[in-house]
Amino acid sequence: MHGLDQAGLRAARAGEARDRVAFLGLALAFFASGFAALLYQVVWQRMLGIFAGSDAVTAALVVGAFLMGIGLGSLAASLVADRRSPRMAARAFAACEAAIAVFALASTPFLYDFLAIRIGPYIQGSAAIFLACFLGLLAPTFAMGLSLPLVSKAVVPGIETAALRIGTLYGLNTLGAAAGALIGGFVLVGTLGFQGTLAVGAALNAGAGVIALWLARGLSDIRPARAPVAAAAPVDGSLAGWTVLVFASGFLIVALEIIWLRILGLSAQHNAYVFALILGVFLVADGLGLVVGARLVHRIADLRGSFLRMQGVAVLAALAGVALFWGIYGWEPFVAVMAVDKFRLDITAMLIVAASSLVLVGPAAFLLGMTFPITQAAVQRDLGSLGFRVAIVNLGNIVGNAVGGIVAGLVLLHFFGTAGALVVIGVIALGLTAWAFGGPRRVRTALVAASLATGMLVFPSNDAFWSRIHGVQDGQRALLAEDRSGVALLRLDEDGGPLFIGGHAQSRIPFHPHHFFLGALGPALHPAPSQVMVIGVGSGGTPFAGGWNPATQRVRAVELVAPVYEVIRDYAALHPESAPARMLRDPRFVLEVGDGRRDLLAGEARYDVIEADAILAQTSHSGMLYSVEFLKGVAEKLKPGGLFVQWAPTGRVVESFLEAFPHVVMLRPISALIGSDRPIAIDPATLRARLGDPAFRAWAQAAGVDPARFPSMFAEPPVVWGPERTRAEGEANHDLFPRDEYYLNNPVVPPDFAITASR
Repeated sequence: MHGLDQAGLRAARAGEARDRVAFLGLALAFFASGFAALLYQVVWQRMLGIFAGSDAVTAALVVGAFLMGIGLGSLAASLVADRRSPRMAARAFAACEAAIAVFALASTPFLYDFLAIRIGPYIQGSAAIFLACFLGLLAPTFAMGLSLPLVSKAVVPGIETAALRIGTLYGLNTLGAAAGALIGGFVLVGTLGFQGTLAVGAALNAGAGVIALWLARGLSDIRPARAPVAAAAPVDGSLAGWTVLVFASGFLIVALEIIWLRILGLSAQHNAYVFALILGVFLVADGLGLVVGARLVHRIADLRGSFLRMQGVAVLAALAGVALFWGIYGWEPFVAVMAVDKFRLDITAMLIVAASSLVLVGPAAFLLGMTFPITQAAVQRDLGSLGFRVAIVNLGNIVGNAVGGIVAGLVLLHFFGTAGALVVIGVIALGLTAWAFGGPRRVRTALVAASLATGMLVFPSNDAFWSRIHGVQDGQRALLAEDRSGVALLRLDEDGGPLFIGGHAQSRIPFHPHHFFLGALGPALHPAPSQVMVIGVGSGGTPFAGGWNPATQRVRAVELVAPVYEVIRDYAALHPESAPARMLRDPRFVLEVGDGRRDLLAGEARYDVIEADAILAQTSHSGMLYSVEFLKGVAEKLKPGGLFVQWAPTGRVVESFLEAFPHVVMLRPISALIGSDRPIAIDPATLRARLGDPAFRAWAQAAGVDPARFPSMFAEPPVVWGPERTRAEGEANHDLFPRDEYYLNNPVVPPDFAITASR
């Protein structure tokens, strides 16, 4: 008997060891899967944005389509996961990983070449764009949605460990996603481009699948039976009730993420790295909350009350963090680096944004992450239905994420502004906290509710919030507008001042001379500039200058950030004789809101002159206006002999321009590029005479711009390229590798570099 006991003990220990190895191995695979998923989300969203547009509405549609596919996968998992033994569940997870890897490798020809480029121009309207994105991403996102229920089914040996293991798995997957956001955003995308990044993701998915297949051999091939309904009943409420609660929590966490992205994105001037930074901090905190919560959940007696109170505490932490961030804009050492008047694209500013993210995002994301294991502890009562319950709860969370992103990004920001949206989120959290009054710990509940209500009452108004961040001093006037597309603020010093859009002060009223010159250049050089299009409006300097020539019948301008127009209208009402007011009254000017790239390339119209308002190459999504593919598309939208005018902030922009146009002239020192399909007749003396035309001088003076400043902008001999001129084989910007955007990985070179290289 003693020998049998020893043998049984050894067998039990061996079984426990195999179980630990299987859990750790599949947890590693799930970490790698999360890493890859974030790489894909960033790259696929950018690819689909080529045809969907980069405005807030279409970006929300792409994210919604991504989440909807995951939700459908989770719903399908609720029907199939519990029909699998642990061994079969691990193999099914491996198959999902393999399918995702195959799609990742095929996604460039499918999502970019076919969907975005070939048929994208024919897809019009929000519903059609959403459907195209949803169908385009359905296969991989459906497989992603299957993953958590399947891997949970594979590694939970007993119901007593369900909350711990499922919470830990989800936490490690989330930490993998955080690593994907940070390493992908700061290293891979800027070094390898989008296609290289997809290849890394595919390798990770393939590796995860191989690990799962190898471990599946040691897992049980027995499918647990379902327990009776009564025995499987959740604690502290029904499965449906807990799914509703998880929906609410998912709503709050993504709604807060939208607010954080608006605030910190503006603080970092929306460079290409800030999204990865904020998302990475958010996912690290959320993942740590999941892991810690999984280990502490067994100590919580009042599951439902604790879950509800944590929602209130998390939003209270978010309110406090944002209020602290707002207050620190009065601290001189902080303002010396992060003042909105400065360009904040260096490492020091990035580190400050990272530290700010930890304060704003970390506590709330950690607390909300802790609540997921609480849900699993409440609903898991039966190994036979474990996959179903994981899937249904996960579905509630995903749907909450999608709804939270859409409501916060498209509704709350649009109608209430950032500060108002945060207060509305606080009201929702207060309602959830009040729901906990029916259980024990009523004093704790009352304390959380009272603190949350107080925080909302003392929170600054939207005007006060953004005025302080934009450096508006006491007694100084500002014109502010905000909606779903962004924030615009004109800080007035007497009759004018800088206009801030998305944290940048790249324009002002009266207009910057170089913006005015870029707008005036095309109509000055074209013999009959009847139809002019301008991408980007800013304070109005470029489109207003585009209308100086009496031969111009129509100037069509498209601006991505709609509040810009509201600020211009408000300024025009105060100054009815100003250039912005004249532009609004002139029927030749057609001012529209939208994604200028999509609008131009998807439209049928052709123009005599097309101009792009100046934008820093280091700004996020600037690559969509500086890529070879965009510039070639512009060339197709010009009439024969038409001109495209664009600022050249870097050597790569010049190289991209040279790939798209056979005839190019660069004026110096302003670095203004002019491209056409025909030779461009230009010499400095003729241009000076043209800009000395009385009509031009009167138009410039009406805008508050001194015409005498313009000759110095093209005082150096122009650089001329023809079809026979040698082009440099340098690193141009492409849709799938916008190198200048990722300036930390690809040091920005001045325009003269391209001039020297092409000679």
